[in-house]
Amino acid sequence: MAEDPRKPEAIRKAKKGGGIRPDIATFGGIAAAMGGILGGLILEGGRIRDVTQITAAFIVFGGTVGAMMIGTPLSTIMRAMKRFKDVLFERSMDADSAVEEIIGYATKARKGGIVCLEAEAERIQDPFLRKALNLAVDGTDLQELRKMMELQISIEHERAEAEAKVFEAAGGYSPTIGIIGAVLGLIQVMKHLSNIEEVGHGIAIAFVATVYGVGAANILLLPAASKIKARAKRELEMRELVVEGVIGIVEGLNPKLIRSKLEAFAPPGDKKKPKKEKAAARVAAPKAA
Repeated sequence: MAEDPRKPEAIRKAKKGGGIRPDIATFGGIAAAMGGILGGLILEGGRIRDVTQITAAFIVFGGTVGAMMIGTPLSTIMRAMKRFKDVLFERSMDADSAVEEIIGYATKARKGGIVCLEAEAERIQDPFLRKALNLAVDGTDLQELRKMMELQISIEHERAEAEAKVFEAAGGYSPTIGIIGAVLGLIQVMKHLSNIEEVGHGIAIAFVATVYGVGAANILLLPAASKIKARAKRELEMRELVVEGVIGIVEGLNPKLIRSKLEAFAPPGDKKKPKKEKAAARVAAPKAA
């Protein structure tokens, strides 16, 4: 299907460049952590099968899930499981594309009035921007519009924080459950004190549960909570960008002024130089040399 030529160029670019992609940092971090731990084990003369104990995994992960269910509402746990995809996959949140999209709407509104954006608003893919622009087109009071959108931002951010805390709680439970697994293993070892070789082997197996508990907390659960919080914070900033942009459109500000205001939301290093500045830099470079 051909794209609607009436759509601003920035919107078409945002659609082409947007989407979800694997988070290289997450997968690379897991690979580095597991490679370092297992590599160190092998260098010390151990074997990978020394730390592959189904019983220990069952105790640690089963106990951790049970503790989570006791301490957290099930609905929050289910939302947290869905939110886990934000750890593995990264959604494109390009501030520059968002600014260009809003500037496109601001330019149209300045020429033809904000009512001319009614048809555009219905085709917007981002539900938050669509809602804000529809409220603006409907003539919602400026202060009421800001209050409604900021309330939605606050609620969404609090939900994300609650979902991150599920993984933080799990990261606190798993090392303790690992110790419980180790103690249970030692209890079984005590039954065979007459055979010293079996005792040594049993103690080694018993401590695998501790490795699982501490490893799960520090390699997966606590880092997952941190990444979810970071994603939520960035999403909050993008929502605030949208609110400020739509407010600027309603106020009838000059698109250049709106751009100057919204560029503050771009992360350091992501702010793109205007084409004229880039060209000047290329021209000046040989002279400096």
